[in-house]
Amino acid sequence: MIKLIASDLDGTLLPPSKNLPEETFGLIEKLYERGIIFVPASGRQLPNLEKLFAPVLDKVAIIAENGGLCSFGGEIIFTDPTPSDGVKYALKIIRGEKDLYPLLSCADCAYYESGFTPFIQTAERSYSNIRRADLNEVAKRETVLKISVWDGKPPCAEHGGKFLPPKIKGLRTMVSGFDWLDVSAPDANKGKALRALMQAVCASADECVAFGDHMNDLEMLQACGISYVTANAFAGLKAYIKNEVPSNADFGVIQKIKEILKG
Repeated sequence: MIKLIASDLDGTLLPPSKNLPEETFGLIEKLYERGIIFVPASGRQLPNLEKLFAPVLDKVAIIAENGGLCSFGGEIIFTDPTPSDGVKYALKIIRGEKDLYPLLSCADCAYYESGFTPFIQTAERSYSNIRRADLNEVAKRETVLKISVWDGKPPCAEHGGKFLPPKIKGLRTMVSGFDWLDVSAPDANKGKALRALMQAVCASADECVAFGDHMNDLEMLQACGISYVTANAFAGLKAYIKNEVPSNADFGVIQKIKEILKG
């Protein structure tokens, strides 16, 4: 019996338009009636995800900030923050690179310092609560879940994702999308957050299904008994996960959820 279905959003559940498929909320309602909790698992911030899933917020659990926190039943049940010293250390390195723009993701708000308009416009599309501030000061007073870094010369996998990870020691630095990479605590990931949720709802790995499209989804996919990548997924992820659904443009996750409901 399936108890949890976790899905990445951008590149996985969301089509290229970045809008939730029309059937999403109806399917979440049907899953809930069957005793199955849907879990959006994203690099986005919690307020953004709560707004996106507002019509069914009482029927989902949320993994935000690429595993930095997990919310269930209106409460944060798990966090994995980035150490303050690590944040300051990583910021110094990131600021020394061209075309990389850092943003500090905290539980309730995200903070940026650059005045570069394309970066601000991109960040404001992804974060509901966001403001400009001195990031060093933010690191002193706030619990930082991760540093999100916008790459001004995408694809990130061919630019910042190549040269930045080796420079930042002792933290997890990973490409999280076409033009973003994340810096976080060494073992922070969606899989760790999902396992905390599994424990909270007494679900075993065999009772969980997951969908993803990029390397930041790997641990989440490995934590589940049944895992799928979308046809458009990053080739490196497909080397680990062999089960495949149609692409996000073809609503592969929606198709598979419908199959699960018929079973």
